[in-house]
Amino acid sequence: MRSMYKFGLSVLLALGSVAAWAGYAFNFQEPVTPIARETLHMHNLVMVVILILFFLVFGLLIYSFRVHRKAAGYKAASYTGPKNRKQWLWVLSPFALLFFIDYVVFGIPALHAVVMYEDTKTDAELVVKVTGSQWLWQYEFPAEGVSFTSRMITPRDQIDSGAAKGEHYLLEVDNPLVLPVGKKVRFITTSNDVIHSWWVPAFGVKRDAVPGFLREFWATVEKTGTYRGQCSELCGKEHGFMPVVVNVVSQEEFAQWLASKKAPAAPAAAPTAALAPAAPAVLAKAR
Repeated sequence: MRSMYKFGLSVLLALGSVAAWAGYAFNFQEPVTPIARETLHMHNLVMVVILILFFLVFGLLIYSFRVHRKAAGYKAASYTGPKNRKQWLWVLSPFALLFFIDYVVFGIPALHAVVMYEDTKTDAELVVKVTGSQWLWQYEFPAEGVSFTSRMITPRDQIDSGAAKGEHYLLEVDNPLVLPVGKKVRFITTSNDVIHSWWVPAFGVKRDAVPGFLREFWATVEKTGTYRGQCSELCGKEHGFMPVVVNVVSQEEFAQWLASKKAPAAPAAAPTAALAPAAPAVLAKAR
């Protein structure tokens, strides 16, 4: 009995240390969207229920092994005759319990999460088109006339020659996507070549970018900050070098960023206009 006590205590200590470690390394990222919170809630619910079932069944097994062992004089019952009510109860009750858990305890919250994830009825306040390519992301704001690419900028020597890794190794880009906080954003994904997948864990969203198809999802980010993700679909030899970086800022900062993205288009026409008056003089001199 003492050995069983020591074993149980060691298991609890191990689980406690693992749980503490998981908070830093293996747990979900802090959810910053309604979808991410719903996903985390669903995950925690499933984990709690299956742990309860695991320890319940495990406890019944240990109890049965100790009480119904041959050394204690227990004799196995014969079940070759007609089934009685007790036998039917032991067969059907676990089935009914699992049916209830799957379709009520898990099913209702899961349905709510899926409906929320696929919500396209409410008009979005901003539309972003995301196009995957080997090996970069292209972002477009169709209504605002803004388009740019986002590539990884992690130095190649960190990847190939074993140089010291930066804080955000393989998760750095030249042009991060910028979004306003608290606004419902509709994302449309597609691809120029193969299947990619746009994924930001803190948003609780992941959608494949499929060539020839437009697929959509939405997100409302409720907290400013920088959020990082990756392409989560194996898309070729540079698959690991397609990071996603999103800066969520205030509405005022977003408006300034959007204006700065539009600004380079205006000076581009200036040189052409400046050269236009000089054209006749050049022609006259040529004659």
